Amino acid sequence: MREVRNIQVDPGEDGVRLDRWFRRRWPHVSQIQVQKLARSGQIRVDGGRAKPDQRLAAGETVRVPPLPDAPKPGDKGPGLDAKEKVFAKSLVLYEDEEVLVLNKPAGLAVQGGTKTLKHIDRLLSAWGEGLERPRLVHRLDRDTSGVLVLGKTPGAAAKLAGSFARRRAEKTYWALVHGAPKPAEGVMELHLVKKGVGDREMVVPTDPKDPNGDPAETEFVTISRAAHRVTWMALRPHTGRTHQLRAHMLAMGHPILGDPKYTNDAARELSGDLKLQLHARRLTLPHPSRGTLILEAPIGKELKAGFKRFGFDEHEAEPEPFKRRRR
Repeated sequence: MREVRNIQVDPGEDGVRLDRWFRRRWPHVSQIQVQKLARSGQIRVDGGRAKPDQRLAAGETVRVPPLPDAPKPGDKGPGLDAKEKVFAKSLVLYEDEEVLVLNKPAGLAVQGGTKTLKHIDRLLSAWGEGLERPRLVHRLDRDTSGVLVLGKTPGAAAKLAGSFARRRAEKTYWALVHGAPKPAEGVMELHLVKKGVGDREMVVPTDPKDPNGDPAETEFVTISRAAHRVTWMALRPHTGRTHQLRAHMLAMGHPILGDPKYTNDAARELSGDLKLQLHARRLTLPHPSRGTLILEAPIGKELKAGFKRFGFDEHEAEPEPFKRRRR
């Protein structure tokens, strides 16, 4: 694409992040390239400079600068080998002509970066390129496993992303946390902001009046306890902030076990060699063209290790534990 284009945001894309809107249309353009184009002012929204994580509104106009051409089907490049294609297909939980749902393994990033060469976005080449390539509509942290939904057409991706943006997607995460939270169920409302902490960037609580902070809300329910040492919880984020669940549980004084970043000494000692004990277990959202999708992901080896160590049985959990809380 060698010319500047101005494209209007479709009603089904209302609330979608600018970088995700961009990558759905031109998947060969990397996240790093999108960030550089935005930082240099080449990408604009309604004439103004915009950040990659800015939420778009229906009817706004996005200035799209000249972009590199997509690789031709016959071009040689870092394509997938047969083993990688088989692995990609093994992750499928559900698939139809509009929707693809994967059970993302812990430790595998959703998108690539300078030092991240293996990621879900790359594996999507197993379904083809161009319009055949599924499009990401939300993300999970690298070390979080579970349900990941993608759109197989631009229209389906826009509608699915719209469901997330308008909070019509109900997410249920399973987590093993340190200690025994009291109350055992409720809603945590705590603004969060990204800050440099030591030599790393973290999401930390902030005052609601902080102009850089974002409101964040997490609903929680206790499923089971191992004495007062560990609690198996269901967590439901009502907002989609970066590292929200991990930051909220640490702020509550009950960090998620196995978390190397959002933790304290007691949780670190109890975790031992466990990996992050956080799994996107269940997701309910409207199908792009019919009915409702109810999706569940089996737990991976990381959470299985935690269940085994503390004596939990995954069959103890109700499919929808938050309904019990609202009765």
